[in-house]
Amino acid sequence: MKANVVVLPKATVLDPQGVAVKNAVHHLGLETVKSVRVGKFLEIEIDGPENEATEAKLHEIARDLLSNPVIEDYKLEILGDEKQSLTRGK
Repeated sequence: MKANVVVLPKATVLDPQGVAVKNAVHHLGLETVKSVRVGKFLEIEIDGPENEATEAKLHEIARDLLSNPVIEDYKLEILGDEKQSLTRGK
């Protein structure tokens, strides 16, 4: 089983890296880019079955270790053998 975690600054938080990337993209000639948010992508591979306890633990890890809940949101995507589920945490 795999899980993907995407961590981004909250929409209400200024993202200076995103602003810098947007300005650089504009400088390179693509001025139609409206905004950029810079975050982190983590791919986690897990041995064992997918179950509610594993998903709950992944949410805990994403919330408490991989993101700063004061200024960041995370998205957890679980990629199992037969199904794909997408859950969000805040």
